[in-house]
Order: sequence, then C-alpha cells, then structure tokens
Amino acid sequence: MSKIITSGKRKSAIARAVLEEGTGNISINGRDYKTLHIFDKLKIEEPLRIAENVLGKLNFDVAITAKGGGEKGQIEAARIALSRAILNFSKSNEVEKAFLDYDRSLLVADVRRKETYKPGDSKARSKRQKSYR
Repeated sequence: MSKIITSGKRKSAIARAVLEEGTGNISINGRDYKTLHIFDKLKIEEPLRIAENVLGKLNFDVAITAKGGGEKGQIEAARIALSRAILNFSKSNEVEKAFLDYDRSLLVADVRRKETYKPGDSKARSKRQKSYR
C-alpha cells in the first residue's frame, strides 16, 4: 500500500497527515498524541473512535506535521487532516456519513478569518463615537 497524504487548515495553522499501514501509532510533530493535553488528546481521538466503530480495528500509522497558528489551531488542523486521511484510506461512504453526522468540521475546514483593521482606526468594525458638545 502506498502513502496517503492529506492536509487540513484552521485559521493560519496548516497540518499535513501522512498515513501508512502499520500498528496504529499517531504522532503530531514527532510526539505521540497521547502525550498532549487531555482536551487536545480527546479532539484527536474523535475521528479515530468514529472510524473504529464503523471499520473495526485500525491498522495504520499516521504522522502529522502542523505549522503556523497557535496550539489549538494546529490541533484542529491536525484533526481535519487525520479525518481526511482515514476517509481516503477506507474509501467508505459509511465513514464519511458518520464523520458528517458527528461533526461537519471533521472534514470541512472553517474558513472564517480575522477581519482586517480599517485605515485610520484601531479596530476592524465599530468606529469611535464623536460628541460635538
């Protein structure tokens, strides 16, 4: 089996997942995902648990590299990349339906970005109030 390479984005974070056949090891930036903070670990486990319920035993290794953004943005990007890699690996409509039913953001990136500051102002939206009294 060849490698499956997918990517995911969140804000300015970009993650790339490389999936190969193996024993179920998942690493993010060289660290095992189990060593992450508890909520980050649970976020990464969501697509794994859903896929395990549908497919049974998972027999692949995933190496995820995340760049840019902050810690949480990288975790979200890694989650999307991992979900897409599992979907490409399984080629199963049931897995895709299970992911979308659970949380659409497992497969579809959130495209919202920070609004730019406007010229002559220190904020993006609301202007300073003026009083002529």
